[in-house]
Amino acid sequence: MAEFEVREVEGMRQVRLSIANESVRARRGAMSTMRGDIALVPRLPDFGSMVRSMFVSEARVRPYYTGTGTIMLQPSLGGYHLLQVEQGERWILEPGVYWASEAKVNLGLYRERFFPSLWAGDGCFPFKTTVAGTGTVAINAPGPVETVDVVDGALKVQGRLVLGRTDGLKFSSQRSARFPRNLISGQRRLRAFSGTGKALVCWTPYWNQHMYERMTGEGIEGSLFE
Repeated sequence: MAEFEVREVEGMRQVRLSIANESVRARRGAMSTMRGDIALVPRLPDFGSMVRSMFVSEARVRPYYTGTGTIMLQPSLGGYHLLQVEQGERWILEPGVYWASEAKVNLGLYRERFFPSLWAGDGCFPFKTTVAGTGTVAINAPGPVETVDVVDGALKVQGRLVLGRTDGLKFSSQRSARFPRNLISGQRRLRAFSGTGKALVCWTPYWNQHMYERMTGEGIEGSLFE
């Protein structure tokens, strides 16, 4: 079983993958260093995924790393969260969230409903990455991540605080208050998740990433905050 570890050095965080005669996959371009007898094998996606990739911001090629040794992925001022996917679960991840996973974790695509995604500013072709099966998945996160259980209710957030959810939760975009009071509420449209399931929520970013963005006005890869 591959070992996933998030290490912190000089205020930055990175994922270390240790494998022994097994395979992991990662986002294209994520690798920093490799040690040991490891082969990097980029695999082309199937035809359907290649067509859908024309409408999503994520690359569909996720290289496999096979053999024995250690792989260090690129560091970030943001962070990473290790998600344990259980049998029978399917997680829907926001664009840019997927970072790495065990090879036995199944990756797929999920298309959100058209109008909620359009109102939320996600575009006309809202395809997202899904993970299912069993195993570990490393995801990008602007800060610490909490798993929130939603039971026959709704979770409403301002901005992209929800990084992923199980497919028992449905996504919608809602006004912050009834019209016309929403115009003076000071809140933009809310991202709402209703039903029963789990959500990965990042309530606040790491301070160093937040300060970098405040001082430079530039985003950092891995940050999902608007």
